[in-house]
Amino acid sequence: MINVEQIENLNPAIPVELVEKAAQTALIHQNAPPNAELTIVLSNDAQLQELNLQWMGIDAPTDVLSFPSDETDPETASPYLGDILISVEYAARQAASAGHAVEAEVQLLVIHGVLHLLGHDHAETEEKARMWAAQAEILRKLG
Repeated sequence: MINVEQIENLNPAIPVELVEKAAQTALIHQNAPPNAELTIVLSNDAQLQELNLQWMGIDAPTDVLSFPSDETDPETASPYLGDILISVEYAARQAASAGHAVEAEVQLLVIHGVLHLLGHDHAETEEKARMWAAQAEILRKLG
């Protein structure tokens, strides 16, 4: 199950279905367990800056943060993959800079976050190449 939460007065508003579809496509592409659960929070720069400082030691907003988990729901036995937080404000600026829609940027960030929850990283050149290739394949599947 993919839980999508949005803070109040989020601007621009992002369709929940778009977020769910991007996450589901990434999970299927990566052969994640079909009963896997995760939470995606569409937020703003202020919250991402606060979390970025708390967890990464960086006092600046960022586009996406992923918090992997290896918990299992005791009632359903479903694996809980973790949480993804996205600053829609940051995504809107990146989309404008790249010349595409904010929805496309948010889809990319959802995919990026899901890949992190599933163990991908981009700290090393080889890892980054694998992660970027997976992102590109998933985006192609989304159209």
